[in-house]
Amino acid sequence: MTNLNKTASPVMVYFAFAIVYIVWGSTYFFIQKALGGFPPFILGVVRFFIAGILMLGWCRFKGEDIFNLKTIKIATVSGVLMLGLGNGIVIWVEQFIPSGLVAIMVASAAIWFVILDKSHWKENLSNKYIVSGLIIGFLGVVLLFGNQLLQALDQPQSNLQIIGMVLLVFGPVAWAGGSLYSKYHPTTGSSVSVNTGWQMLMASVAFLPGSLIKSEFKTLDWARIPLDAWLSVIYLILFGSIAAFSAYVWLLKVRPATQVSTYAYVNPVVAVLLSLTFTNEVIGLTQVIGLVIILGSVLLINLPKYKNA
Repeated sequence: MTNLNKTASPVMVYFAFAIVYIVWGSTYFFIQKALGGFPPFILGVVRFFIAGILMLGWCRFKGEDIFNLKTIKIATVSGVLMLGLGNGIVIWVEQFIPSGLVAIMVASAAIWFVILDKSHWKENLSNKYIVSGLIIGFLGVVLLFGNQLLQALDQPQSNLQIIGMVLLVFGPVAWAGGSLYSKYHPTTGSSVSVNTGWQMLMASVAFLPGSLIKSEFKTLDWARIPLDAWLSVIYLILFGSIAAFSAYVWLLKVRPATQVSTYAYVNPVVAVLLSLTFTNEVIGLTQVIGLVIILGSVLLINLPKYKNA
């Protein structure tokens, strides 16, 4: 780790951080743009199938073994949880809920990492900073949920918005669960890129039942999909699903994990700024307060790690 820290180009480090900060934060905005032409389940199929094929194809081109059964099994579980459910919920709810608010709610994933990581319960739940962060984070989620619930009751799509907020509570649970499963079931026989490629490919399969049940392939007129929706999908594939993740993995090798984890504070801010600048979405005082509360809780949860570092 030390040698890598010394030899990594500062320019490349800054560039990688910029990709992780900005690209991951911008995906919420581009998901909503893509939904202007693609049904939600087909969007998931197209995005993750193409990204997975491209990544596995590149690994195969480099001579890597991409057909490792253990890797495929583990990638299936983690990919379906993180991308199929976690990201799938984000895609579905952005039909009814502003992308900025979705990004704020997803930031609560840090809470679920602590709650679901049973092997570290004793260590985490005995730390006053982590416990305080959990309590404050839940208060932030409750604040946002209650505010959105009151707004939804006065609108025609109230039921869908309420369902969307409920799903946004459980989406980060799936993301954290899939991440922890991947962490505690390492694929030593394959590279991270191979594992990621299979995660995305299996996630695309997880979107298929929903698209078939909703008859999306029958009703979608591919010729009428607007250009900006296609460009948004291309952006999500190349930058959101491939470039940003690769930059994230590389940063973990050359920089301290506590430094890399700061993306969790920047992504929702980027999403909110893009939402305010390029859409008609309005972020009220309650959402801003909720953002501050949740990001503050994430800071408290990670504070012990920062202090140790």
